[in-house]
Amino acid sequence: MLEGKAVIGETDMLQTMQDNALQLAAKTLDFLDVNEATDIARVIKQCIVGTDFGSFVTHYYGSFIHFSIGSRAILLFRGSAG
Repeated sequence: MLEGKAVIGETDMLQTMQDNALQLAAKTLDFLDVNEATDIARVIKQCIVGTDFGSFVTHYYGSFIHFSIGSRAILLFRGSAG
């Protein structure tokens, strides 16, 4: 599991949503045995996964989290329409 392994960089989510996001990432990485960034993104949806990236996303307030697990960074968000 990810206990103690995930480091949250930026977020505007409530703590319960942060916990859910980390659990989703743990399930994807641990239980589904997914390792490639593109495969992780296909499972999680509305996310950016990689080791070195920049981003600018428009999102609903309370639905953004950027965290790292080892050398892999994951950005989850709920996009807002224009």
